[in-house]
Amino acid sequence: MSFAENTGPLKGIRVVEMGQLIAGPFCGQLLGDMGAEIIKLEPPGQGDPMRVWGRGDYPLWWEVVARNKKAVSADLRKPEGQALARRLIASADILIENFRPGTLEKWGMSPEALHVENPRLIIVRVSGYGQTGPYSGRAGFGGIGEAMGGWRAIVGDPDRPPSRMGVSIGDSLAATYGCMGALAALRHRDATGEGQVVDSSLYEAVLQVMESLVPEYAASGYVRERSGSALPGIAPSNVYPTSDGEYLIGANQDSVFGRLCTAMGRPELAKDPRYIDHVSRGRNQAELDALIGDWTRTLTIDEVEALMIENGVPAGKLYRPQDMLDDPHFQAREAIIDVPSDRWGTVKMQNVFPKLSKTPGAVRRAAPPTIGHDNYSVYGEVLGMSADEIADLKARGVI
Repeated sequence: MSFAENTGPLKGIRVVEMGQLIAGPFCGQLLGDMGAEIIKLEPPGQGDPMRVWGRGDYPLWWEVVARNKKAVSADLRKPEGQALARRLIASADILIENFRPGTLEKWGMSPEALHVENPRLIIVRVSGYGQTGPYSGRAGFGGIGEAMGGWRAIVGDPDRPPSRMGVSIGDSLAATYGCMGALAALRHRDATGEGQVVDSSLYEAVLQVMESLVPEYAASGYVRERSGSALPGIAPSNVYPTSDGEYLIGANQDSVFGRLCTAMGRPELAKDPRYIDHVSRGRNQAELDALIGDWTRTLTIDEVEALMIENGVPAGKLYRPQDMLDDPHFQAREAIIDVPSDRWGTVKMQNVFPKLSKTPGAVRRAAPPTIGHDNYSVYGEVLGMSADEIADLKARGVI
């Protein structure tokens, strides 16, 4: 199988990933996409649950989240497994873990102990509530972080219970902030030689993207509520019905709204006192949305889109996977790629992002198909162990 050469900006950086499920592995995916060597450590026999997660006929999530990774196994409940992990970590630049706080310490791998052996080590710790505080010892999943961070309460229709976003956004945000923290810590280490701990909690990662939710309440008592597909006071910006589906239009700026009115054949609406400026449109939002919906309903999606493009109005279709695969813009930017796989032949998946002009990242390696797939190469090359030593550890269930 042919894969791209490693030209990523993190080439030469070694990462040991000890996390499982979503947040830790996604952080590792991001670093690996940018060229880092990712050594994923899994428990023998069962491995990361992500190996069997996904929807449809096949568990394909693993193929995305484990790309660019090498898989080794070690039983961290056994002293010999812990010793193997410590040896790997001593050779690493970054450690990622998303266990409940205190777990590393229980295994004799506290940051203090690890920094004795490797003072340059950056330790990314992703958890539900952070490494400190009265809730730090609680179990926490992404959905709980989304609730505590303020996300869940404001998502959905106002007359229904809070909705879940269709992806694991809390985990992904915590992983992304963990990755950003690791990159900042690398910059500090380059200047000082010092490693450090990056503490990324699920609820605080969500809190970071909650815009002015807290200041609005603290200053004036305003509480954001669920508002469905609309943004209260921001109009027009909504999903509107057409004769063959739904279409998103965002014309919530004075000049853009004027262009929408022209596209509708109703230029006088831009001067109507009810809609003449941002505040007026927000005050009459429901009425304006209904008026626009009455117009879009008479046209097809393609007809509305042609008018939006012609008049420079931000708008777009609600893409499904087939739309993405067929779209010429996705194709031109190689947003979706085919990754060779021993198990599946090829797997279509999202490409590396963001795009760098000088040192682009790439998918260089398919997800490891089996637990401990790279035991012999990694333990042999990184730790200098013989094939007999590795085979003995495997026979005794350590790896």
